[in-house]
Amino acid sequence: MIFSSLLFLFWFIPIFFTVYYLVPQRYKNPVLFIFSVIFYGFGEPKYLLLIFLSITVNYFAGILMDKTSENKALRTTVFVLCIVFDIGMLMFFKYINFFIENINALTGLKLSAVNITLPLGISFYTFQIMSYVIDLYRGKTVAQKSILKLGTYLIMFPQLIAGPIVVYSRVSDALDERRIKPEEIEEGVRIFIIGLASKVLLANNIGMLWEELKTVGYGNISTLLAWLGALSFTLQIYFDFNGYSLMAIGIGKMLGFEFPLNFDLPYTSASVTEFWRRWHITLSSWFREYVYIPLGGNRKGRLRTYINLFIVWFLTGFWHGAGWNFILWGLYFFVLLSLEKLFLKNILIKSRIFARLYTGIAVIVSWVIFAITDMGDILKYIGRMFSINTGNDIVYYLGNYAVVMAIGCAVSLGYVKKLYDKVNNRYIKMAAGVILFVISVAYLADEGYNPFLYFRF
Repeated sequence: MIFSSLLFLFWFIPIFFTVYYLVPQRYKNPVLFIFSVIFYGFGEPKYLLLIFLSITVNYFAGILMDKTSENKALRTTVFVLCIVFDIGMLMFFKYINFFIENINALTGLKLSAVNITLPLGISFYTFQIMSYVIDLYRGKTVAQKSILKLGTYLIMFPQLIAGPIVVYSRVSDALDERRIKPEEIEEGVRIFIIGLASKVLLANNIGMLWEELKTVGYGNISTLLAWLGALSFTLQIYFDFNGYSLMAIGIGKMLGFEFPLNFDLPYTSASVTEFWRRWHITLSSWFREYVYIPLGGNRKGRLRTYINLFIVWFLTGFWHGAGWNFILWGLYFFVLLSLEKLFLKNILIKSRIFARLYTGIAVIVSWVIFAITDMGDILKYIGRMFSINTGNDIVYYLGNYAVVMAIGCAVSLGYVKKLYDKVNNRYIKMAAGVILFVISVAYLADEGYNPFLYFRF
């Protein structure tokens, strides 16, 4: 089940919130837990056991670490075993066939692939539960005595499948007690509708251009169309993922939780460094807090800093998917960020126009690497972008997509937000929300193109 579906909008949400708001405070966590199980189980019931196992193992590991606080060696052993379990589950279900495929290619062996599908949201909920165990070991939080509350944190449906990645310490107090105010419900509904419209009206419509180019063939498009196609995916993935994140944040507000912002107009950035402060903020923060800083960050000399950056960006790429294109994507950003640290940053601050142009091109090229899994096709596509290939094919696609892409550019660069923020009349904003919701529902009812790019990360 996904947020941008009629089943979720007109069945799950009304029933859930009716029950959630009617029950007393002490029953809100059980209601949230049960409905989250239904939400996840609707798509992949067999992998509910995997989530229950994760909850159980990490819960008892937390209890043991709390009870063995005087025995450092035993406490560390429990911590290490728990982390090995969490990472091991992620590695097996997400990467086992990637490893088998590459072992076969390198050794000539013919190991059989494992017949498993990737559990929905396993990358997100694994990082979330690891934040609990790591912070507990560091002494930054206390062990959760209620397995129901820990389970509610992990399986909470708004951010279960695609984030934002919410560390335990951020919501631990709200798990114990939270107040739901009418104005926060209203704000949550507003944010949810903006996210829904971003996903349904912008991401879905813009993304159809990229899908059409797959059919045409990357070697058959002109240079201009190659850039237009890459721009379409650049906009699609932003509105797709940011839209889902906004819907999660909006639902969180309606539940009484404050989830962190995941995107902050990343396409307005004037450097790749700034881009990664604005894009998928919760993932960047997680890697900084739990990988980069523990490795030494930038505190142990220049060479060690770049080694740490390499590790972080290798892992960032690999986290996104079991494919060499994702690893290449991560290392591509490592190179750019390293160059900015070395000398490029000083050049970028001298010219805002050059900085924006450089960042825009760098990010657009990165999404080509991200979107295309075959290495040969990546080279072919980028080759079309950076060579002269004439043709009038772009005229047809501009005729079909120019308007929605222009709107997408205006929204992604923050111009629409500036206009919206100038409106001080609450009722005008409410009317705008109703209109966006009705149009979004009409689009969904028409059974249009409705993928979700981060669905299985």
